[in-house]
Amino acid sequence: MALAVTSIVWGTTWVAVKFGVQKMPALQLAAIRLFFAGLAFILFFTLVRKQSLPTKKQLQQLFFLSVFTFVLANALSAWSLQYIGSGLGALIGALYPLCVVIIEYFFYKNKSLNTTTLIGILLGFIGVGIVLYENTIDIHQEGFLIGILLSAIATIAWSYSTIMIAKQKVKINPYYGLGWQMLFGSIMVLVLSLVTHNFIPISQIPIIAWLMIAYLFIAGSIVAFIAFIYSMKHLSPTIASLYAYMNPIVAISIGTVLLDEKISIKLIIGAIISLIGVYLVNYAAKKAMLKIDMD
Repeated sequence: MALAVTSIVWGTTWVAVKFGVQKMPALQLAAIRLFFAGLAFILFFTLVRKQSLPTKKQLQQLFFLSVFTFVLANALSAWSLQYIGSGLGALIGALYPLCVVIIEYFFYKNKSLNTTTLIGILLGFIGVGIVLYENTIDIHQEGFLIGILLSAIATIAWSYSTIMIAKQKVKINPYYGLGWQMLFGSIMVLVLSLVTHNFIPISQIPIIAWLMIAYLFIAGSIVAFIAFIYSMKHLSPTIASLYAYMNPIVAISIGTVLLDEKISIKLIIGAIISLIGVYLVNYAAKKAMLKIDMD
């Protein structure tokens, strides 16, 4: 059930963000969402669980992680949806396992690439290439290429934060740490929204945008994150990672129905090829880890 919640809710958040950014600036939406979610986590653990405040070192680690996880990844992915469809954004975001492998290979001396991994990386980018080719009519649309660039940066940032979380383990309750990351991220994103003039007066935010923020805050930032961490603890990594394949499918399906985003055979084929590539990369990585454990 936790895996199902993660897969479905995080898939729908792409559509919710797209709805929201049609009514208000994306960075402001991301900042408000992160602020409420982070505050909720922190208040719960400090007031209900009586958790002590993080140490200075822990706060520094959490701040560093928040830059990549919530400023460059979360906020920029929301900003990208001002220019591209929710399904395309979700599909680019699903490529993060490929980016993890590439980053580790070039910057962390992880030279364990094998044929399966290379085929997976190739298929992943070929699939996205097919989807982008199908959307060539949108290239001349104002901001389309900016949206692709923002989405790519967000995916790379999420990939890097994944590596950092694995290598730099913060000795703190993961949910509590998540709250501090969200709070730090909300402040930085708010400053970024003001600097880039991606901001409107609070009184001008329409009710539909507030409803999307509420959904993103409650379902996307709290319920789904709790379900995700729970599934990671109680399922094998191979099974728990299935959410990455479901997110684009959910986003594309719901975006087609609710946002009237176009869908075609080429788009479906491209998405399937990309997800097969992501699966192969994940499969190769899990197989390599299993071999190391056995040795």
